[in-house]
Amino acid sequence: MAQAAFRQRKFPAYNSICFHAQQCAEKYLKAFLVRRRVAFRKTHDLRELRRQCVESDGAFDLLTDPLLLLNQFAIDARYPGFPLTREDARDAIASMKQVRQFVRARLGLTAE
Repeated sequence: MAQAAFRQRKFPAYNSICFHAQQCAEKYLKAFLVRRRVAFRKTHDLRELRRQCVESDGAFDLLTDPLLLLNQFAIDARYPGFPLTREDARDAIASMKQVRQFVRARLGLTAE
């Protein structure tokens, strides 16, 4: 969804793009935790989810920067008064792709 929305030229929805990028990363982290049978509370906080992933696999520490960037888009980006730019959206998508590729490899899902 984030990538499809980013391709829109006429009415770019940068806030939606950033939110969907965050959601993608969140779901991949949760998928990893489910696979490892690690219980987690209902949260959108990527820092907390990353911490739990690191406890199970220390390599997740490599995702600190992209997850911190995406974490800011979990809630605020959905409401007025938090205007985002094309650059924000581009950075969010790049971070999302980095997280997605990393977690998919950890899950043994190499095919895109």
